[in-house]
Parts: sequence; structure tokens; C-alpha cells
Amino acid sequence: MNQEYIEEETIENKDFSNQSIAGRTYEYCTFKNCNFSNTDLSDCHFIETEFIGCNFSNANLSQTSFQDVRCSQCKMLGLHFDQCNAFSFSISFDQCQLNHSSFYQMKLNRSSFLNSQLEGVDFTETELKKVMLKQCNLLNATFDNTNLEGADLTQSTNYAIDPERNKIKGAKFSLPEIVGLLTKYGIQIEK
Repeated sequence: MNQEYIEEETIENKDFSNQSIAGRTYEYCTFKNCNFSNTDLSDCHFIETEFIGCNFSNANLSQTSFQDVRCSQCKMLGLHFDQCNAFSFSISFDQCQLNHSSFYQMKLNRSSFLNSQLEGVDFTETELKKVMLKQCNLLNATFDNTNLEGADLTQSTNYAIDPERNKIKGAKFSLPEIVGLLTKYGIQIEK
């Protein structure tokens, strides 16, 4: 396993796809327009690192560590964040595509999701207390036994959250999307 340590580097337009960079540590680095699709990132450590315009689709995240990581304009389809190292997990997403990814049973209290596509994302039993999920498309996202207390879902769309199966005390929603809290009842709301 590669135990390489890389610090304070900017890496641009590099194609890591279908390779293994398992075990590497990147600290204070910036990745721009890099391709990590189908890459083995197991046991990698990304500390205070930024990803801009990168593709992570179907990458292996087994025991990958994300600590104070920022992702913007990234394609991150089908990722199993629930397989990441939970220690100090903190990641923020802005304008990212996270469709069909899983955050099952994760503690995301130090994370945020802004202006992102979260279609079909699994938030089952996830801790999202006080997390920002602003201006996100949550079509077919799963919320089951999820803690959304104090979370900010303003201007997010297409969510269906059952208030009886999730904790939503103090969460912020906006009109007209708040009807997503009533989806399970099959009622019609007219203006």
C-alpha cells in the first residue's frame, strides 16, 4: 500500500481513473478538474483539501478520511460515504452532483450541502442536526429515522420527509416545498 504524503500542492487536470492511490495523505491540497472515477481511494486521508470540478463517480471510499474538505462543482455519483472513516468526518458540497450516493448512519453535523443535486441519496439513520441542505434537489432521497433537528432545508425541492419517522424539530423549510412533509398522507393542497 502506498503511504505517500503530499502537502500544499495544487494538482490540475490529472486522470486518476481506474487506478489505486490507496493509503495516500493529502493535506492543504487543491485538486482542479481531476478524474477520480472508479479510483481506489481506500485508506486515503484528505485533510483541509479542496476539490473543484472533479469527478469521483463510483470511486472506492473504504476507510477514506475527509477532514475539513470542500467540494465544489464536483460529480460524485454513486458514492458510499457510509464506508468512509468516521473520525473527524467533515465535508462541504457546493454545486455538486451526489445522485445515488449513501450517507447511511453517518454523523454529518459538521457538513453542508448547497445548490447540489441529491437525487436518490440515502440519508437513512443519518445525523443531520443543524446541517445546511439549502437549494438542493432531493428527489427520491431517503429520510428514515433521520435527525434533521435545526437543519436548514430552505429553497430545497422535491423532498418527502415523514415527520413521524424523522426528527424535524426546529428545522427550516420554505413554501411551497413544505408540502413534502405531507406526501405520505396522499392529500391534495390547492392554492
